[in-house]
Amino acid sequence: MYLEQTSCRVRQWFGFDWKFKLEEENDFRPVQLPHDWSVEYGFDENAPSYGSGGYVKTGKGVYVKRFTVDPSAKGKKISLHFDGAYMCAGVFLNGNEIGSHVYGYTPFEMDITDNLNFNSENELVVKIDNSRQPGSRWYSGSGITRDLWIISVSPAHIKTFGTFIRAGKIENDSAVLLIDTDIIPPDGNAQLNTSIFNKDDKLVNEASFSIISEADDSRKASRIISQEIEIRSPKLWSNRDPYMYRAESTLIVNGETTDVYITPFGIRKIEFTPDKSFIINGKQVKLRGVCLHHDGGSVGAAVPLKLWKRRLIRLIEMGINAVRFSHNPPDPGLLDLCDSLGLYVMDEAFDEWALLKSKALGSNTHQSSGYSQWFYEHHEEDLTAMILRDRNHPSVIIWSIGNEVPEQTQAEGYKTAQKLIDICHNLDPTRLCTQANDQICAEPKAAAEAFLNTLDIVGYNYTGRWRSRAETLYESDKRSYPGRLIIGAENTCAAGRRGDYSLKTEGTMFWHSLYYTAAARVQKLLRFTETHDYVAGDFMWTGVDYLGEAHWPNRSACCGVLDTCGFPKDHYYFYKSIWRREEPFVYIFPHWNMDLAQGTVIPVLCYTNCEQAEVFINGKSYGKKAYSYPLYGMTEIYGHFDKPPVPYNTDDMFLGWDVPYNPGTIEARGFNDGKEVSSHVIKTAGAPKRLSASTDTRQLSCDGRDIAHIEVQIKDDENNLCPNADNRIYVNIEGPAQLIGIDNGKPDCMDSFKGNSMEAMAGLLLIIIRSKREAGEIKIKLSAGNLESCDLLLRSQ
Repeated sequence: MYLEQTSCRVRQWFGFDWKFKLEEENDFRPVQLPHDWSVEYGFDENAPSYGSGGYVKTGKGVYVKRFTVDPSAKGKKISLHFDGAYMCAGVFLNGNEIGSHVYGYTPFEMDITDNLNFNSENELVVKIDNSRQPGSRWYSGSGITRDLWIISVSPAHIKTFGTFIRAGKIENDSAVLLIDTDIIPPDGNAQLNTSIFNKDDKLVNEASFSIISEADDSRKASRIISQEIEIRSPKLWSNRDPYMYRAESTLIVNGETTDVYITPFGIRKIEFTPDKSFIINGKQVKLRGVCLHHDGGSVGAAVPLKLWKRRLIRLIEMGINAVRFSHNPPDPGLLDLCDSLGLYVMDEAFDEWALLKSKALGSNTHQSSGYSQWFYEHHEEDLTAMILRDRNHPSVIIWSIGNEVPEQTQAEGYKTAQKLIDICHNLDPTRLCTQANDQICAEPKAAAEAFLNTLDIVGYNYTGRWRSRAETLYESDKRSYPGRLIIGAENTCAAGRRGDYSLKTEGTMFWHSLYYTAAARVQKLLRFTETHDYVAGDFMWTGVDYLGEAHWPNRSACCGVLDTCGFPKDHYYFYKSIWRREEPFVYIFPHWNMDLAQGTVIPVLCYTNCEQAEVFINGKSYGKKAYSYPLYGMTEIYGHFDKPPVPYNTDDMFLGWDVPYNPGTIEARGFNDGKEVSSHVIKTAGAPKRLSASTDTRQLSCDGRDIAHIEVQIKDDENNLCPNADNRIYVNIEGPAQLIGIDNGKPDCMDSFKGNSMEAMAGLLLIIIRSKREAGEIKIKLSAGNLESCDLLLRSQ
C-alpha cells in the first residue's frame, strides 16, 4: 500500500480492492482507483453525453470497498480525502451517510471516525451521479477519477491544507517567510515548531511558537498561528531553476508530538506591470503557454501522473514555460509536476458561473447542463478548496476565476466577479486574478467595461476575432487603457490532425486547417506577443488533443500540438523554431508518400531556427530561403549590426517552397553563418514490412501503479516509417502487468481504448501498461497480420 507517514500522521493511498457497477447492472467487478468508467464502455453516437462529452457512457455508478482498521487507531481522527470524483458524490460507511460533494474537480474530506468499526470489517460505498447529460462542453469522465486517501491524525493536529507559506520580503541575501498554520486547538498548552529544509534535506532555519490554551479554544473549529522565518542566501524558484524547499510543522501538546505536517514550497517574487508585464525575481519573462484539458486520452479522466509528465516534458522541449489548466482545478499531482519541472501556472476555478452557457453551437453538439445549477450554493466552498490546496505551489502565478462566462456582458456581472476575486485575495493576497474573456469588442454585445475593470489582469480569448482587431490585436486597448494588465488567456493554435496532408478543406471543425495554412493563421499574434512587452504572454488552445468537443464520427478535438497519444504533430516544430533557438534544427513536411501524380506542384514547408534553409528533391536544389524573425536594428554605430542581417524573402515565421512531387528523397538543410548546421531527410517509404517498438522504461515498480508507454511504429524493409500505414496491431501481455490504454491519436477511431488491438494512424500507435502487485518478467508481443512481429521484455520488481 502507499503510505505517506510521519511519526503520528498516516496518509494511506486507498485505491486497491474496490468493486464497481453501474446502477443498472447486476454484478460488481473489481476496479482500481483512480477510475473512469466512461472510457470502458466504448463510443455511441446516441450516448446522452453526445459530441461535447465524447459520445461516452455516463449515468450513475456505485463503488464498494471492504476494509479493516487497526484497533490501535482508536482515539485518532480518521478521514477520507478525495482528490476528485466526477461528480455528485455520496459517501456511505456501514450504512450511514457520511456526506456528499458536487463539483467533480475540487478535493473534499470527510470525517469517518464515529462510523468506523475497529473490531470488525467496514463497508464503504461511494455513489457517483453523472446522469445529467449533456453535462459538460468537453469530456468529463465519470467516477472516482482522482486519488483517494485515508488519513489518521491525533485530535490536536494541523488541518489539511492548513499551512500558508509566502515570502514577505526578498533581498539579495535574505528572504523572510511568513507562515500561517491552521491547527485544531489542543486541550492544554502546546508548541508549534516549524523547520525549513532545503532541497538537500539540510535544515536552514526554524522557529517555535508557544500556544497558550484559551478559554474558548474548545469551541473553535481551528486557530491560525503566524510565524516569521528568515532564510539566508535563498535559492529562488523560477522556470529556469525550479528550486524547492519544504517546511515541517510539528505540533507538540503537553510534551508529546501529536502531528507533523509537511509542506513543499518555493521562494520567488512575482509581479505584473503595465509596461513589462510578468516579472519574476526581478527579471521579465514572456509566458509561452498552452491550455490543457484534464483527460489523458485512452485512460480518460483517471490519468497516471507519469503520463502527464511525459506530455509536459515534450511540451517543454517544444519551448513552453507555462500552462493554463482549463477550465477547472487540476489533479493536485499536476501542480507538483509543474513545481518540479519549472512551469508557470494559470490555475482556473470554473467554466461556468450562475448563467448557463449556450453550448449548442460551434464545436458543441447539444445544449448541456453545467455547474450553473450549483454555483450559488457551492462556489465559495469550491473556490476556497482550490485556493487553500494550491496556494503553496510556486508554479501558480495567477488565479483564474472563470472562462468565457456570460456574466462578462451583463450589467451586474462585475458583482459576481468581485465576490470571487475577494475570496481569492482574502485567502491569498500574493497573487492577482483574471478571467478569460471571449467577448471583448464582441458584436452585438461586448464585455462590460465594469466587468473588465474588476479584474486584476484582463484575460483575452481569441484576441483578433472581431473586425479590425484581426489586425490591431491588443493595441487599441493599450492606448485606451494604458494601465491595464493584459494576458492572452486563450488563442488559436497551429493545429490539425497528425499526418493529414489533404489539399482540400473538409469538415467544419474549428481546429481544421490545411497543413500549409496552420502556421500562417497564428504567426501574426505570436509575433506580436513575443515583441510587445506589455503583453504578459499567451496560452494557445491547446497543448494536447482532448476528448469531447467533437462531431460524429469524431470523438475528440484536434486542437493540440500533441495528439491524444502525446505524439508531436508537424506544427509542434513551428513553435519550437521560435521558442527554442539555442540548438539549430530544421524540420520539413509533408511526408514523401503523397497520393499524387508525379509532377504535381505542392507546398513544402520548413520550420527552422537556422538563419537560412535549402530544400533538395532527389538531389536537386530548390534554393535557399530565410525568414525575417527575429529582426534586430543597428547598434550605436550607424550601419553597424551585432550580426550581419541575412537576406530574407518572407515576413512569415516559417519557410515554404512550391515544388513538383516526385517520389524519392526530400531534404532540408539549415545554415548559420553560411555553414550547414542541421538537416532533415525524408525518404519515400516502401510497403509496410515490420513492427518496431520502444518504451520509456524497461523496469516497473511492482506497486500496482507504475506505468510504461510503448510507442509502436510500422516500418518498411529499409527502416523508414510508413506514414500512410494503418495496419491493425494486436497486443498480448504475459506477466504481472495489464493494458490500461491503446490509442492511435485518430479522432474518428471508435475502437475501444481498452481492447487488445487498434489500427495505427500515420504509422504510429501508443500502448500504456500498468504494473500489478507482484514481481516478474513482462512479455509484450505485438503483431499485425503478415508484418514482422515485435516483442518487448520488461520487468516488474
